[in-house]
Amino acid sequence: MGVPAAKVFFAEVRTLFAEAAERWGLEGPDERRSDLLLATSCYSGGGLTYEFYFEWFEVHVKVRAVLETETGKIKADVEQLAIAAGVVEKRGGVSFSARNQKQMKKSLEGQVRYAELVHPFLAGDREAAEELMRKARAR
Repeated sequence: MGVPAAKVFFAEVRTLFAEAAERWGLEGPDERRSDLLLATSCYSGGGLTYEFYFEWFEVHVKVRAVLETETGKIKADVEQLAIAAGVVEKRGGVSFSARNQKQMKKSLEGQVRYAELVHPFLAGDREAAEELMRKARAR
């Protein structure tokens, strides 16, 4: 993969997440690329960050929420959060594949939709947000 794939990834994330990021008052994107492992694009605000990852070795994309707590940062995938919040019933409702641009876009669209579903839980009461993160097995 490499640089061309990273450029496509960054462009797709900007296109698919810009409106939500603006609505939620998030700053970004903070885009970084490693030729050996992955590309990341992050949007942050109010102690909450959404991290978009493109992992070249496994050729997949993931969106993680990162919550700043008193003891540090905890992270969970948006699919795990959506299940823990009860807004989706089971795993497998979204794709992670990024073997081509069409798959990447479909995967990012689904995961952005999950971010939209869980954001109200994460942006509200901090204790409730931390509890949801733990329920989603955040690390």
